[in-house]
Amino acid sequence: MAADGGEDEKERTPRSQTLVRGLEIIDAVADRARSIAEIAAMTGLTYSTVHRIVSVLVERRFLKAENPREFVLGPRLIELGFAAYSQTDLVRIARPRLEDLSRETRDTVHLAQLDGWEVAYLDKLRGARPVEISSRIGGRKPVISTGVGKALILDESEVALSRLYHRDHHLLPASMTEAGWLQLMADYRTGGYAYDLGEDEPSIRCVAAPIRDATGRIIAAISVSSTLEYMSPERMRDLVPEVQRVAAAISADLGARPR
Repeated sequence: MAADGGEDEKERTPRSQTLVRGLEIIDAVADRARSIAEIAAMTGLTYSTVHRIVSVLVERRFLKAENPREFVLGPRLIELGFAAYSQTDLVRIARPRLEDLSRETRDTVHLAQLDGWEVAYLDKLRGARPVEISSRIGGRKPVISTGVGKALILDESEVALSRLYHRDHHLLPASMTEAGWLQLMADYRTGGYAYDLGEDEPSIRCVAAPIRDATGRIIAAISVSSTLEYMSPERMRDLVPEVQRVAAAISADLGARPR
């Protein structure tokens, strides 16, 4: 980022400068606590500018002091995050059906959307089994190594899928060639579902299906996930129609016509 007073900042209107700087500071502490000096180094702003804006953000509860020298995200951001979450129509519409799916399968259920070449998790319902899965609401994971990720890109062209393979194939098993990857995605597209066969976490297996809007476009995906102990190949095959049924029901709730 440009240093305080640099060319990029001169191009910003005075009205937006403080807002942009405040957002940069919030981003700087998104992953862990940082001192004012560290924030200044990350954002390119002066120490005095960071100190002034941090003081305001702490006062408004967007940041809080982790200790006398370091700052983290504050409770106001959590409040806003939950407010945004509760207002998301897709989450609200899908939630009852996801609850039923989680109860029936006893497994963890996810709802996710595409964000670039990453999966953004909108909802997660923990199952009744003693299984821990590393995903979290608001978290992101690579598209190529997740079941919901593959379900989200079922309609992508072969050119786009090839590009994704070259970008992220290091996340796949070493034996997975480009031709093998493209054939796998073609098979998933034909079947209308996708699997995670341990690409994300070696012990985790997942069955996913896409959600479509009224135009037929894939806008989200759902998945049922568990460990190898509870997810044999036979059970994964048995889960496909159930996951597809729930995805189709959510799609219908959003105005999609049966395919």
